[in-house]
Amino acid sequence: MNKAKILVVEDDRAIRNLITTTLETQDYQYHTAAKGSEALLEAVSFQPDVMLLDLGLPDMDGVSIIEKVRGWSALPIIVVSARSEDRDKIDALDAGADDYLTKPFSVDELLARLRVALRRARQDAGPAGSPEAVFTNGELTIDYAAGCTYLAGSEIHLTPIEYKLLCLLAKNVGKVLTHNYILRQVWGSALPGDTPSLRVFMATLRKKIEPAPAQPKYIQTHVGVGYRMLRIPESVPAAPQGE
Repeated sequence: MNKAKILVVEDDRAIRNLITTTLETQDYQYHTAAKGSEALLEAVSFQPDVMLLDLGLPDMDGVSIIEKVRGWSALPIIVVSARSEDRDKIDALDAGADDYLTKPFSVDELLARLRVALRRARQDAGPAGSPEAVFTNGELTIDYAAGCTYLAGSEIHLTPIEYKLLCLLAKNVGKVLTHNYILRQVWGSALPGDTPSLRVFMATLRKKIEPAPAQPKYIQTHVGVGYRMLRIPESVPAAPQGE
């Protein structure tokens, strides 16, 4: 089995060593870069499966790196940054980052986020690159061809917007989607006054698909940023998660 290749872009030697040591224990291949220019070269030559990216690099901002990479690649990018403001997270995610982890971070959480990114990348590169006709996550099933949604085998009736929201989250499972991204994909625009409407539709969607809407296990809220559909492990019962 081929080892997954990880590109670690981090100028702080102590944090870089922590990450690479962690990757070694999990048998990942890795290359490192301490500057943005090096990161871009490694992204081409090393062809990593995932990039772990710090935003505060000495020669360029990490958001610029995300934008440049997105010009030619769908490489999963997980930001690992000390910047914890919502604006920083939104800028990185809107630029095309797949996930955002704030320093200081748990090694276990970093590895979990990495597994999600790798799993999603493998799914996106499925047979003939074609999307699955049926999406299954825990007890939730979406039959894209029929336009139907089921929970624990029973069909649930969604409005057209609720269905579009659910499909968008499902097709990006494990990835944080910002308010603006969701609004552009579902409504076609992202006006400042549209976010409250998005929250209302998300609340009604949760009431229909979540066993306990106050403790959602499928759709996780990232306050001030957006939403993420959580991938429920097939062999382990999911514990409720949410804000």
